[in-house]
Amino acid sequence: MLQLFKRRSNDLMRFLLACLVLSALAVFGLGMWYYSSTYYTNQRRIVDQPVPFSHRHHAGELGIDCRYCHTSVETSSFAGVPGASTCMHCHSQMWPAAKMLEPVRESFRTGQPIHWTRVHNLPHYVYFNHSIHVAKGIGCASCHGRIDKMALTRKSASLQMLWCLDCHRHPEQHVRPREEITNMNWKPLVPQSELGPRLVKEYHIMSKTDCYTCHR
Repeated sequence: MLQLFKRRSNDLMRFLLACLVLSALAVFGLGMWYYSSTYYTNQRRIVDQPVPFSHRHHAGELGIDCRYCHTSVETSSFAGVPGASTCMHCHSQMWPAAKMLEPVRESFRTGQPIHWTRVHNLPHYVYFNHSIHVAKGIGCASCHGRIDKMALTRKSASLQMLWCLDCHRHPEQHVRPREEITNMNWKPLVPQSELGPRLVKEYHIMSKTDCYTCHR
């Protein structure tokens, strides 16, 4: 019988199949790397804002409580962005003619809100409620990092699903007393391994990991 292919054709085919499998694995690996990289999550990336607001100056150096500006964080699903009137409580007296604050003064005069660029921006299909997390003892720093040390606001966490699930699966590792929610310098007086389980029980925290919790 006439042989159509040479013996080494089998070796060539095995080599090509191996290359195909390795290429598929490489593409998958690169995709996973990109999905978890800062190029995709925008972690630590500074975005342009109408006013270069410094949390380091206001929350860190001046010690202004987070809730002074983010007034609805304890009662609403949104933390709330302060209106120009809140800024002008102080800046009508301090730096009243500063050029960088002109967008604030214009907003105050016209009543038109400042169009801030969201930094911690979740997809539209993700449900998140600030008030329930605050009520359960999750501090600002748990999600926003040491924002009191940021001259310009940036994401310190990926906010991806696996990152959220890690906290939902192990809330005892992150929970703190409610009165210490906005305290960026808080450290537990007893080991977190002892404090966490006690607060989880006291605050009736449940490890909710079903899809409906966030995707409603």
